[in-house]
Amino acid sequence: QVRLVESGGGLVQPGGSLRLSCAASGSVFLINNMGWYRQAPGIQRELVATITDGGSTNYADSIKGRFTISRDNAKNTVALQMNSLKSEDTAIYYCYAGVRGSTFTRPYDSWGQGTKVTVAS
Repeated sequence: QVRLVESGGGLVQPGGSLRLSCAASGSVFLINNMGWYRQAPGIQRELVATITDGGSTNYADSIKGRFTISRDNAKNTVALQMNSLKSEDTAIYYCYAGVRGSTFTRPYDSWGQGTKVTVAS
């Protein structure tokens, strides 16, 4: 079992910055990729950014140059630094972890409960 808990969401003005954090617990040794997805009303959940256990990153085109994903494997955390925020960034942001299978479990995707980000004046 891998548990993910997000924090750092809130209200920020357009052009502002916000940093989201995600802490993983449980069978953290089974985690490979981690990342952030977001869900806005009426819009399908979309990828924001991912990062492998080796540090390779992937970003959605809509946030390239504005957001930066990072992880600390020793602390089992992943963060998303969001700069130059726009109103269209408003969404619930979910932490994600790809969990490898083990002798007794199949691989699966773990999700946090989400943290709300609102970008408005």
